Amino acid sequence: MKRYILTGTPGAGKTAILRWLECDGYTVVEEAATDVIALHQARGEPEPWTKPSFVEAIITLQRRRQEQAAALPGDVQLYDRSPVCTYALATYLGHPVSPALSRELERIQAQQIYAKKVLFIQNLGFVTPTEARLITFEESLRFEQVHQDTYVSLGYECVPIAPGSEETAW
Repeated sequence: MKRYILTGTPGAGKTAILRWLECDGYTVVEEAATDVIALHQARGEPEPWTKPSFVEAIITLQRRRQEQAAALPGDVQLYDRSPVCTYALATYLGHPVSPALSRELERIQAQQIYAKKVLFIQNLGFVTPTEARLITFEESLRFEQVHQDTYVSLGYECVPIAPGSEETAW
C-alpha cells in the first residue's frame, strides 16, 4: 500500500484536488485540523489553535484516521496532511512538541507509514479566508516555508505541484 501525503499552503486547493482524485476512485483520508477547528468553534471556542492542546487533538484524530484507513481497499491512499504537517503547525504557532506528537512522528518513521515523496501543492498567489482559515497571504507563505523545511528535515522529498498542474507523482 502506498500512502501519499498532499500538503502545501493553506488555501492552495488541496481539498479540490483530493475531491477530484476521490472521484477517480482513490481512497482519500481527510485533514484533521479543519475538523478539530470546526468542533471547537461549534463548542464556542473561536480560536482553538491558540492552545497547545489543539495540536494534541489533531494528532489523535490523524492517527485514528490513518489506522482506520489501513483496512480500506486500494493500492494508493491520499492523505490531506499528516503528522509532519502537525509538527510544522506546532512550530509555526510556537507550541511545544507534545509527547504524543513526538511518539507519532517516531511511529510513522519506524513503520514507514507514508511515502517519502510528498505532493506539495504550491500557493495560488492569494488566500481566501474561511472560518477555519484566518491567515493572510503573507502568513501563508511563511507557513508554506515552515512546512517545506519540516518535511525536508525529516527526510521527505517535496514534489512541487504548481497551480493548474495535472501532474501525478506516483
